[in-house]
Amino acid sequence: MAEIKADNTHQHQLTVPDPDIPDQKLPKPKRVASLDIFRGLTVALMILVDDAGGEWPMIGHAPWNGCNLADFVMPFFLFIVGMAIALALKRIPSRPMAIRKVIFRTLKLLFWGLLLQGGFSHAPDKLTYGVDMKKIRWCGILQRIALAYLVVALVEIFSTDAQRKDPASSWFSVFKLYYWHWLVAASVLIVYLAVIYGTYVPDWKFTVLNRNSTVEMTVACGMSGKLDPPCNAVGYIDRLVLGLNHMYQHPAWKRSKACTDNSPYEGPFRSDAPSWCYAPFEPEGVLSSISSILSTIIGLHFGHVLVHFEGHPDRLKHWSLMGFALLILGITLHFTDAIPLNKQLYTFSYVCVTSGAAALVFSAFYIIVDIWGLRYLFLPLEWIGMNAMFVYVMAAEGIFAGFINGWYYDDPHNTLVYWIQKHIFIKVWNSKRVGILLYVLFAEIMFWGIVAGILHRLGIYWKL
Repeated sequence: MAEIKADNTHQHQLTVPDPDIPDQKLPKPKRVASLDIFRGLTVALMILVDDAGGEWPMIGHAPWNGCNLADFVMPFFLFIVGMAIALALKRIPSRPMAIRKVIFRTLKLLFWGLLLQGGFSHAPDKLTYGVDMKKIRWCGILQRIALAYLVVALVEIFSTDAQRKDPASSWFSVFKLYYWHWLVAASVLIVYLAVIYGTYVPDWKFTVLNRNSTVEMTVACGMSGKLDPPCNAVGYIDRLVLGLNHMYQHPAWKRSKACTDNSPYEGPFRSDAPSWCYAPFEPEGVLSSISSILSTIIGLHFGHVLVHFEGHPDRLKHWSLMGFALLILGITLHFTDAIPLNKQLYTFSYVCVTSGAAALVFSAFYIIVDIWGLRYLFLPLEWIGMNAMFVYVMAAEGIFAGFINGWYYDDPHNTLVYWIQKHIFIKVWNSKRVGILLYVLFAEIMFWGIVAGILHRLGIYWKL
């Protein structure tokens, strides 16, 4: 169970304790405010794209290839997790203790992932609680974070010898110091590419409910190396390992042009829509989650730069050069049709573009906040970032809105949330699209920023 408690030492530690000196008293380190702000921005983006993406599909997930605003959220989270690992594990001089903490935190992430996205909660619109265990969704956002966190944290723990060394002045020295991390990254990439391009995908069948009867549909494949929706190895492995009933039933590809004339909006399927449009697909599946470990390793590297490089110019030079290099590599792979950008498959080009963007966004926050000292401009985001789990559960997963919707007058749709949306935002602007967007920005993101600020003032944080 996650803990909610007062914590006046909620810090990103930059001091490396010497395990040879018992009971070493460490000086209080300076907090890296830009990392909290970046985390808060990512949670805010998740709320925005989840609750306004239906009216603004250009910010929602791309139906298949491509990269919209929503497609940056998951890799940003994983990048932040990597940076946090590099900072947090410096505080644990005992390897067995560190392993226990990592395993326990992984189990808590898995628990909350199943609880929130496995199907138990149907907030905020459907006021139901529970799930048919034959259809529980095993994968999800927190489950993917748990896997990446476990793998990368264990690699970091078993390279503690490198943590106590200072790299030489060479730009590549920090790469050499943590070469094991890059060997793991190379292994992950090789396995992913070998499986996604080398796996033979046979024809497959599934059933859909049509009124009161079920219809069996067939998807013709019989090929390997394809990255299209019906015949990719990512979906094939998930169907084998997870089973169709335990996969996400509303994938983004249902908004593609092949499926609906309303694309990129949701809408009724075309009369000639291919059979796979009706099928489930798991966007946080097995093989794509293995690939997502790369995003966390890149974030870990940026955390190492923060720890080992003392001067702002050296840190920023390293971050910006690597960020631009990743962006250019990913964009080149996409537009040369070598490897398309695809969040659903978590392709290598997608890793490069999103990690490069994360690097540059974090660098910008670092300049504005930690160098120029303009922290007050982003206080709501910083507060959200310091209580990210709380805001994620209450806002992004709709638990609070679901609770409010449970209190209605005469009709289940006559709720406070609906009234605020309709009368304060939509009617004033005479536009549902604009009204919903402003509602999400002010009645959700800004509201939870203020709530998180109050909790910060009280020294209360929800920690995993």
